[in-house]
Amino acid sequence: MAMKIDFAPANIPLKRRLETAAVLKLVFSFLALAPICIVLFLYLLFTRFWLVSVLYATWWFVDWDTPSRGGRQCALLRRMPLWNYVRDYFPMQLVKTADLDPRQNYVLGFHPHGIMVSGAFTHFCTQATGFSKLFPGLDSYLLMLPLWFRAPFFRDYIMCAGLIPSDKDSASYLLQREGGGNAVVIAVGGALEALDSHPGTNIVLLTSKKGFIKLAMEHGAHLVPVYSFGENELYDQVDNPRGTWLRWIQDHLQTYMGVSLPLFHARGIFQYSFGLMPYRKRITTVVGKPIKVVKNEKPSNDELNALHQLYMEELSQLFEEHKAKHGIPEDAHLECL
Repeated sequence: MAMKIDFAPANIPLKRRLETAAVLKLVFSFLALAPICIVLFLYLLFTRFWLVSVLYATWWFVDWDTPSRGGRQCALLRRMPLWNYVRDYFPMQLVKTADLDPRQNYVLGFHPHGIMVSGAFTHFCTQATGFSKLFPGLDSYLLMLPLWFRAPFFRDYIMCAGLIPSDKDSASYLLQREGGGNAVVIAVGGALEALDSHPGTNIVLLTSKKGFIKLAMEHGAHLVPVYSFGENELYDQVDNPRGTWLRWIQDHLQTYMGVSLPLFHARGIFQYSFGLMPYRKRITTVVGKPIKVVKNEKPSNDELNALHQLYMEELSQLFEEHKAKHGIPEDAHLECL
């Protein structure tokens, strides 16, 4: 039986079409822009424009350490009207529950990862949802897999948005700055958590994730739990429960490649039946109250475990306090794996 395709009506308002175009650009950047930049760099070497690649390679060599030294944020890019259309597509909202002192540095734990970390990018790499107005004096930086900073041209683009490599040195560089004002955002569950991103689920990989806790302790950076309601609703994913051959392959690919490969789908550009465009589902990202952390450069296991347990309790409490507003049943609770 042939699948019936549900096409979008022809009389859709221009604003909604612009929202779709903006999100298409975001999806394209996430899925295809890096490999295209690599191919373009190599292709130019064999054309009469070879000098472009040579000059860029020289610049790349000189600029190699910039991603791990705070990157190179561009306010013009982060404030582009384009991101307002991305925000309105879903729509998205950033909710503040407590003030964050700009004299401090912070580690924000973002949960859940979702398929494309759409909420984290829009909230913390753009000004579309008003991060700077909600938390004046703070600069936000989102951690991303280091391998993406090895892609020519692409690395410069993502640095302008405020992305830095997800390694200890890059985060430490910002957290050890005197005077505070830096908020390092970590999608704690990482790419592996994307494999558990199914609609209706509230799963976070956290019980064994203690590196970000230790990082905060070593620099005296306060911890802030962040939960993004709706993040897991943007895509359907092929069933991949633990123990199946598909999950076994995905887990091993993530182990060896550093990136997970969830088999996801949602809607298209001009139809609603299939494609890689996310569903229009509301995303509300709630920033919890800060957990004060005293600097301890060599924390013991007991100290590390105690703070990790406190963080999990605060995240669970944040989820419980806000879940009813987002249609989550009373008997549904956060699953920390």
